[in-house]
Amino acid sequence: MPKIDNILAILWMLNSNDKITAKQISERLEMNIRTVYRYIDTLTTSGVPIISESGHNGGYSLLKNFIEAPLFFDFEEQTSLFHAAVFAEEAGYYGGEALNRAISKLSNYSNQEQKTKINQRLTSLEVISQLNSLTMEPILKEVEQAVTDGYAVNIRYLKNSKEQSTYRLIDPYRMIYWNKRWYVIGFCHLRNEIRSFRVDRIESIMQTENTFKQPENFSARDFFMENLLPTIEGKEGIIPLVINGDPWALDDICHHWFLGHYLQERTSNQVRFLLEKDMILTYVPHLLLPYGKSIQIIEPANLKQKLIEVLSEFIKFHQKG
Repeated sequence: MPKIDNILAILWMLNSNDKITAKQISERLEMNIRTVYRYIDTLTTSGVPIISESGHNGGYSLLKNFIEAPLFFDFEEQTSLFHAAVFAEEAGYYGGEALNRAISKLSNYSNQEQKTKINQRLTSLEVISQLNSLTMEPILKEVEQAVTDGYAVNIRYLKNSKEQSTYRLIDPYRMIYWNKRWYVIGFCHLRNEIRSFRVDRIESIMQTENTFKQPENFSARDFFMENLLPTIEGKEGIIPLVINGDPWALDDICHHWFLGHYLQERTSNQVRFLLEKDMILTYVPHLLLPYGKSIQIIEPANLKQKLIEVLSEFIKFHQKG
């Protein structure tokens, strides 16, 4: 018998109402008793709840109703898992190799009719992404292990292209995937505060022997979004940004990850945001330029002048060439 058949045979024997000993399994399946013990260990490691009782009336048995649990996936569940694997691959999921092995198992243990239906469903979905995280995979795995085990890591981090990389000791609390990028949120010992780090800017990583405990009730999501999209309540210099334009352009602007957070009002041909003045004059011109003549700035008036300045600088730069 192949190994998988022997393991399944033992599983069904354990599901009987009576306890069964390793010796009885060995005799029925005609295998060495050491092999029985090894297969029992394999089942236990895989999460099968085997109850072991020693003594004269001892033996092995399964937790009641275990076999009645949904161990096998139906057609819709299988399709969803295959689709999830497609999304994970395009997102640059670092556990892609293990995920592919799991998907292969699903495929191998599906009958021909199931395979045909699943393939028909799979061809109906494609996810297009330009992300390539193969170079980040080893670092992502190291970070995930450190987060899980609660060990600090030394990283060599490049904050931006204008600065030299620096060494940081961080306690990694969580990993976050947002807007096609991976981040690690943790306590930075160099800055003595919680920071977020882009994983694609980590040049090297080494786990230390230093352990840490995460702050109670800490939300990496809340921390990340608050730093990315700070609230404007109680801040000075908050002014309205009002834009008229074609409905399709306004829809796109309202769904922008940054501007959409500060949306106050929307009509068929106008949107109104509340933002800090510095943000409007620094970041917004570059966000609005791609929309060309499909939009018109209503407020603030000096944003129009800022758009002209940005365009003029752009033209001058290319005229030099």
